[in-house]
Amino acid sequence: MADTIAAVATPAGEGSISVIRISGGQALQIAARVFRASSGRSLSEAAGYTAMHGMVCEPVTGEAVDEAVALIFRAPHSYTGEDVVELSCHGGQAVTRGVLRCVIDAGATPAQAGEFTKRAFLNGKMDLAQAESVMQIISAQGQAAARAALGTLGGRLSRDLSGVRESLLALAAHLAAFADYPEDEIPELRPEQVQQTLEEALADLENLLARFDTGKLIREGVTTVIAGRPNVGKSALMNLLSGEERSIVTDIAGTTRDIVEETVQVAGVTLRLADTAGLRDTPDPVEKIGVDRARGRLEEAQLILAVFDRSRPLDAEDYQLLSLCAARTAVAVINKSDLAPAIDFAPIREKIPCCAEICATDGTGAAELERAIARALGTAGFDTGAPLLISDRQRDCCNRARTAVREALDALTAGVTLDAVTVCIQDALSALMELTGERAGEAVVDEVFSKFCVGK
Repeated sequence: MADTIAAVATPAGEGSISVIRISGGQALQIAARVFRASSGRSLSEAAGYTAMHGMVCEPVTGEAVDEAVALIFRAPHSYTGEDVVELSCHGGQAVTRGVLRCVIDAGATPAQAGEFTKRAFLNGKMDLAQAESVMQIISAQGQAAARAALGTLGGRLSRDLSGVRESLLALAAHLAAFADYPEDEIPELRPEQVQQTLEEALADLENLLARFDTGKLIREGVTTVIAGRPNVGKSALMNLLSGEERSIVTDIAGTTRDIVEETVQVAGVTLRLADTAGLRDTPDPVEKIGVDRARGRLEEAQLILAVFDRSRPLDAEDYQLLSLCAARTAVAVINKSDLAPAIDFAPIREKIPCCAEICATDGTGAAELERAIARALGTAGFDTGAPLLISDRQRDCCNRARTAVREALDALTAGVTLDAVTVCIQDALSALMELTGERAGEAVVDEVFSKFCVGK
């Protein structure tokens, strides 16, 4: 019998409440050893989906530790599929530790990282793809990322893959039966029927893979650098996007000498912004360090917000920045739209297709900038409600399935025996079943849940 486990399910630190979760065959009995209901009823007799008010007490001495509410979930109608009790106590750190200590002293085992969700997976409450989405929801920094993860938790990816898997499984079964029982009157599949099924499966898998990189940007955020020559308005742009004065804004060239960083939400995507020193040759040794750091950040950036002064002609530093942005994901931010134009737009649009004119000091053009960023990143119109691969593990499994289906099509086109086609289809099925956890080995499962926090 598996141990009954317990852990704090709420974040560390002070808060209004803390939740200690207990799960396993002895969850109700262990909770009853430390919980004294105000009604006088025994917690172990309570029905599922009920709450009881009372006190948590030391299991040996009976000394009161804290006031609490106990929520009871009976198997199999719980998160883990086991009996579960959640004790909600006051959120002080000392109180939380005290309640958890009482539960462990009463017979529970401290839970390992991700063990509650792992039990949910092992008890058939969710598949492996859905389990992975739990941590994505917890770590989501933006609404788009949260919606994408919630869709996977709700089974969108699993349902989409189920359609691919069922069509391949039916095809493999028919081919195998035809090959193994030639004396039976099993109708032979025409090559064009096999080809159509394989091509439809391939299209579904390629669509999932094509959306992976954009989905990853939405989930994990984008390393973004604000770059430009001195006094074009980089710091003002940083303050506009962050909604506060994170960078010093002056008319003096070289004010920003080190990198100022902030995380913001723009167009539904998390941007990890870095406001850098103005790009120019300078005799000032301190400013030169800042410029060198700015160039280093530019090399690493996933997105460059290249800022230009609309009221001044392009100079050597501007053209150098344009060269750095060529073939990179970038947005040209034409600042100072409140001033008369003196800039030549043609060289900018030639190197950076996504452009926006703004006035960073008063926010004019902010919506246009947001749309330009979405176009540059490829997130404009991206449907976070559609099925998404949400981990590199899932992408690898899907990619292996796609490769196997392609090989099946190649074998069919080459006119080799249908046995070879069947082997390729079985390889694709194995990869898909590993993705959802139906055929995932113990090492794969352990690796997935090792990334979880304790208490989830």
